[in-house]
Amino acid sequence: MGAFRYTRRTYVREVALMITAVIFCIPLYLLISISLKTSSQVYTSPLSLPLHPHFSNYASAWSKSGNPGIGRAMRNSAIITAGSVALVIGVGSLAAYVLVRRGSKLATSLYILFLVGIILPFQLAIIPVYVQMRNLHLTGTYLGAIVLYAGLLTPLTVFLYAGFIRTLPREYEEAAQVDGAGQIRTFLRVVFPLLRPITATVALLAALLVWNDFFLSLVYLSGSKNATLPVAVYSFAGEYLSQWQLLYAGVAISIAPMILFFLVAQKQFIRGFSGGLKG
Repeated sequence: MGAFRYTRRTYVREVALMITAVIFCIPLYLLISISLKTSSQVYTSPLSLPLHPHFSNYASAWSKSGNPGIGRAMRNSAIITAGSVALVIGVGSLAAYVLVRRGSKLATSLYILFLVGIILPFQLAIIPVYVQMRNLHLTGTYLGAIVLYAGLLTPLTVFLYAGFIRTLPREYEEAAQVDGAGQIRTFLRVVFPLLRPITATVALLAALLVWNDFFLSLVYLSGSKNATLPVAVYSFAGEYLSQWQLLYAGVAISIAPMILFFLVAQKQFIRGFSGGLKG
């Protein structure tokens, strides 16, 4: 393999990537900058750096009352997101394993049905699903939201897991079955640990989708004490529209956990996603 040559084209690509990165960082800069200013500074110099940052805006945004407040909404989002991710990983990984390893016509048909679930927009079933959840007294509850999000994300999860499982050799499973392990034990002890990269990808994608979702939370949780952060920020915006610094501080608080989560899990995310595509 020849030595790498740093050419003019390489330089141009690096400059273009750096410019693109700066452009993508501008909204984040505005968000943090405005959230650290006073109300007068927001109107007089919205684009300038906050020379005297007012971190008290974050404390004010956190403590402002609402239904629910930012603090309680963050707890609601954490519970619903964690529950949805755990359920979708458990159901999706096991379903994908069975569909891939069975290889029968029925398994293929079911897999195609999951793919159709990715294509069809979930809004088509929003009214009948709402009616059924209301009849089961699941609207406005943690359990209802977790089951709803897990059901919507299961087709995508099965698709990603199935692509990754196809790349795994069968020898490990066959050795475990020779030793007397059943299918469930083989999956839990042998297969699932090998799925760590794609599990990180599924966890990150599902967490981002659930945490940032506004529409379903507005429909199924709005008006209850279990509403998530997007709905709380929406209500917060209507109440404190003239105080942009508090509004931006509330938005910054709501996105901070997912940014940290992505920074921690980004390597596993790329590995799992590329492995699933190869399969």
